[in-house]
Amino acid sequence: MRLPSLAALPAAAVLAMLPGTAHGLAPDAREPAVRPVPVAPPASGPLAGLLPSVPLPPVPRPTGSLPTGPRPDEPLPEYRFTGAGFDACSAPPLEALSVWHTASPYGAVNIYSSGGQRACSQGRLTPQWVAQVRAMGWQLVPTHVGLQAPCAARPDKPLRIDPDRAEEQGGEEAAEAAQALQTLGLGPGSPVYLDMEAYPSGDAECSRAVVDFTAGWTRALQEAGYRSGFYSSMDSGIADIVAAAQAGYSPLPDAIWYARWDGKPTTTGQAGLPDDLWTGHRIHQYRGSANETYGGVTLSVDRDQIDGLVAGGS
Repeated sequence: MRLPSLAALPAAAVLAMLPGTAHGLAPDAREPAVRPVPVAPPASGPLAGLLPSVPLPPVPRPTGSLPTGPRPDEPLPEYRFTGAGFDACSAPPLEALSVWHTASPYGAVNIYSSGGQRACSQGRLTPQWVAQVRAMGWQLVPTHVGLQAPCAARPDKPLRIDPDRAEEQGGEEAAEAAQALQTLGLGPGSPVYLDMEAYPSGDAECSRAVVDFTAGWTRALQEAGYRSGFYSSMDSGIADIVAAAQAGYSPLPDAIWYARWDGKPTTTGQAGLPDDLWTGHRIHQYRGSANETYGGVTLSVDRDQIDGLVAGGS
């Protein structure tokens, strides 16, 4: 049976989909160095007065593959960038980035740092490439492409989240992502954004699985000393994560990257994304698949406006 999307449900229905005893997201016991995501319930509307407090059992941890994070008493550094950025399917050639850093309006570029369902090869993406790109002055936005929503219709990304193991799988993906950051020389406090491609709305179990998966992803990354990012369409993954935030659940991603190709290079005033959530921890992908030429060098890119978290060095 197809049910309404999580974002459109009243509070009672949200709780039914994300019950504290089985699928709810446990409050984060850590003292985050990054500004916490506001989780106070709204003063009015269907979610007013919602104060969930039932914790979950701990998410099973991956065996032996998660990098060790800093001591709990050591605050994580936070790396921020405000300005124009772009993402490309493959890590661009160094020569192209050298030209674009001077000739283009961009100051940040994403890298598909890990994940078994990346669309393009990443033959150039090495620790040496990362070091040279950072030396040019570029900011980096690490991105992980792994398991997708159970209801996603993506033949090119056939591997899906198992709703019964969603949190555990999120932790497993986080271990891979954290190891990749460490290998590339991107240090503690760096974010990595989980790429959750658009999926159909209206499937309550699918929405719940995405939220559960993201909770496991977030918890494991934070424990490893990194920060959790989440990329998705405004109409699917972001809508579901916003609904979970408004319901008061945690852990939630430290940063979000939302796709709405409205042509507006802004990070606020977005319908469906209240300005008091993830303030200063946002990226807006506002145009996709554009060929752009600067200094005689052409790249195919998606355009982003950034007021949020980027990677730091080791």
